[in-house]
Amino acid sequence: MRKVHHSIALLALMASSPAVATTVADPVGDFIPSFTGPQTEDLDVTSFSVTFNPTTEIFAITGVLAGNIDPEPDYYYVTGVNTGAGAIAPFGSIGEPNVVFDRAVIVGSEGAGEAFVGANPLDFTISGNTFQVLVPLSLLPSTGRDPMAYAFNLWPRTDLVPSNLAAISDFAPNNSEIHPTAVPEPSSWLLLLAGFGAMGGMLRYQSRRSRSRQMLEAAA
Repeated sequence: MRKVHHSIALLALMASSPAVATTVADPVGDFIPSFTGPQTEDLDVTSFSVTFNPTTEIFAITGVLAGNIDPEPDYYYVTGVNTGAGAIAPFGSIGEPNVVFDRAVIVGSEGAGEAFVGANPLDFTISGNTFQVLVPLSLLPSTGRDPMAYAFNLWPRTDLVPSNLAAISDFAPNNSEIHPTAVPEPSSWLLLLAGFGAMGGMLRYQSRRSRSRQMLEAAA
């Protein structure tokens, strides 16, 4: 019974800790029918995730493509963010009416690359088939939502002309949006590790007690 109680306590501890990022998978080769650009692997999203660190108030947006990101073409990886207003909904004609946003975070692959929201440059990395961009909450001010309720969608495109919807190759997720997950604070990780350590010690103690009982019974 004691073992059950300790297990329940550990599960409760884990449930109370902030979650790590979940990744939304996107099928390989699912270029949207309206796309008229080259169907290259670095325009094909395979996964997308967003985390938010409440302590630093920074979003980390990560996109993974089917192939390495080529620095030669002038491609862009646009993340639409709905901070509450959801005022822009331009994709109904290409089958994505549920993708709405009021801010755009842009990572460009050309040359050394660039990342920005509005006129503000952002810290970012491009490595192989993955990019990550860090966006301070101050550059994505709320228009009615808590930051953890912001909604995100990623779409690569071959140019930044808003009216040229044929330049968009893929959406992740398709016709929907994801919310960020919280980055666990150091104190939460320490509590979780302490819980695992306590449970491990309890199991070792029970194992030793069980062996001792079996030895006594065998000697009787």
